[in-house]
Amino acid sequence: MSFENLKAGIALLLDQMNETPEDAHEIQESLREKLSELRSLGLPLPEDLVKLERQLEQDLENPS
Repeated sequence: MSFENLKAGIALLLDQMNETPEDAHEIQESLREKLSELRSLGLPLPEDLVKLERQLEQDLENPS
């Protein structure tokens, strides 16, 4: 998948997260897949997305 397609996919995930927060687990898995694709292309990972991934993981492990 091209870098531009990955960026578009990540943008869609972020929109989806805002619209349907109840799907956080599914969104987290999709984000992990996109970050993995960036790694496989040898591209640097955006730090804000890495932080978001960690925050989603914490939120899912410790729901309020």
